[in-house]
Amino acid sequence: MRYCPTCGHQVEQRIPAGDNRLRHCCPSCNAIHYQNPRLVLGTIPTWENRILLCRRAIEPRYGYWTLPAGFMENDESSGEGAERETVEEAGARIELGEPFSILDVPHVHQVHMFFLAPMLGPQLDPGPESLEARLFNEADIPWDSIAFRTVSQTLRWFLEDRRRGAYSLHTATIRYEQRAPAPADARTDVQTDARASQADAEAGARTDTRTTAPGARSGAGGRT
Repeated sequence: MRYCPTCGHQVEQRIPAGDNRLRHCCPSCNAIHYQNPRLVLGTIPTWENRILLCRRAIEPRYGYWTLPAGFMENDESSGEGAERETVEEAGARIELGEPFSILDVPHVHQVHMFFLAPMLGPQLDPGPESLEARLFNEADIPWDSIAFRTVSQTLRWFLEDRRRGAYSLHTATIRYEQRAPAPADARTDVQTDARASQADAEAGARTDTRTTAPGARSGAGGRT
């Protein structure tokens, strides 16, 4: 942020009185502009024993597979946002279940939250942000082409819980280790370099913590 959205004056970074973090502060109108993590909402849609994945038609991670998910909008609940994203990206009809995974991603100032979501039918109609949507058996999941670490971790938890016949709420923190940039002569074009940087971030990710809430839940769990 360079300019104050309230008065248009250039902002400065300083620690306001009574605070302990750098904030964007306006020296003209004295407004303090707080920047907080954003919530990404998604689902784990399932039909029979298959899991729905979407192949991304946008960057980052164009062409990679993901669970349907996106940023929460104003004036909607977390569940409403997850259901909306599922319709927009896959055209799938679901019965929204309980929250299944919550993953903090401090590196990009985000929290990712996925809900259980048994489908009401196998019909799919992917939107413009998806190249395609497809139902996968466990053996056919394209693990090497999963877009984000939060998605692959959520899928692994889901498959583990499904095998034991009970679903629990899982939480974790995904941290990314910064890697040294490639030499200038090793870079080809902007698009390739951007994809390589994202891939490096994914490869350098590690899960710091994992906890499972007590009290397992049987079945996939629909809305009550």
